[in-house]
Amino acid sequence: MKCRFCYVALSTIVLATGCARQETMPELTERVFAIAQAQYRQMDERLSENTLPRTLGPDGALITSDNRWWCSGFFPGSLWYIYEYTGDDTFRSLAEKNTFKLEALKYKGTDHDLGFQMNCSFGNAYRITGDQKFLEPIRTSAQVLAKRFSPITGTIRSWDFVRKGRDWKYPVIIDNMMNLEHLYNAGELFGDDSLKAIAVTHANTTMCNHFRPDYTSYHLVDYDPEDGHVRSKETVQGFSNESAWARGQAWALYGYTMMFRHSGLECYRAQAENIAEMLISRLPEDGIPYWDFDSDRIPDDLRDASAAAIMASAFVDLSSLTNMTGARSKYLAMAEKQLRTLASRTYMAAPGENGNFILKHSVGSVPDDSEIDVPLTYADYYFLEALLKYQNNTQPQPTN
Repeated sequence: MKCRFCYVALSTIVLATGCARQETMPELTERVFAIAQAQYRQMDERLSENTLPRTLGPDGALITSDNRWWCSGFFPGSLWYIYEYTGDDTFRSLAEKNTFKLEALKYKGTDHDLGFQMNCSFGNAYRITGDQKFLEPIRTSAQVLAKRFSPITGTIRSWDFVRKGRDWKYPVIIDNMMNLEHLYNAGELFGDDSLKAIAVTHANTTMCNHFRPDYTSYHLVDYDPEDGHVRSKETVQGFSNESAWARGQAWALYGYTMMFRHSGLECYRAQAENIAEMLISRLPEDGIPYWDFDSDRIPDDLRDASAAAIMASAFVDLSSLTNMTGARSKYLAMAEKQLRTLASRTYMAAPGENGNFILKHSVGSVPDDSEIDVPLTYADYYFLEALLKYQNNTQPQPTN
């Protein structure tokens, strides 16, 4: 039986020499998931039948959202990861309950976030259980998302709204790379090559237009919907238009790693490796990025745990896909460094702390003064995902 109260015990193991013994990664993973179980069971008890967790307010109070908030899929997705690790049917029930809070979103065609919302919830549900009741929402929502694709721009439109002071006509953000997994999964599940073709076309267009020569990415590229030419390149949630906003770089690394894993197209592996090399050259010693790599307040600026968690998940994946000499061990080492830092008391909450979120110190949008140095559901989600991937990537393979 797995120990649920090993946080203190594992963190205070001392060798006879007086030096603390470093946890093995299996021990660290066990500790994190024990805390995740305690935190998320209590979190669920605080939610109504129609709400999902979002973050904490300045007073420490829980801020919830309805299912339309772009992050609504991450809490049920994290519950699925806890079930996948523990096999505890309590968490399967909690995951199903919170997943079906999102079912009505399968018809929502007003933005690009259906991938975040439906793939993290229904996609994980079907992957883990094989239960066919999860399939129809996956199919319907993927078809709805595909309708946002323009063959003129070669992209899926991200936002329909225009911000004050911005002259956007067809904005596409780097975050949108993450939603391609939903299209690709649905394409494979239902034999729909048109969904996979849209994902590939969007990834190709983004690779051409979003990246600078050093493989950092703009946040947003605005296209002309009439002829597809690029109107502007911006970094809306970063320090400046030409800066490397950390979470955007994380989306890019994850997105192209994922697209290579699904498609096998070599250009995506090369893109992911180039992004990875850029990140490794710029990350701080502990692996946790500042919210923007080019902030003028470094080293006194905020770190972003969410960006680190996303990167760690992608680094683990890429370590198993790369064929560059020495890259596998380098990428896996960076992922382990990030995971160990995130699992420290600096970033991870103890049970009952942090509004029942797992990780502290994430950053939403500094320019908007929104969600600054707070817990965020997607930080928790990608942290748990990265630990599961690390475990699966490093465990001994059975011999015949």
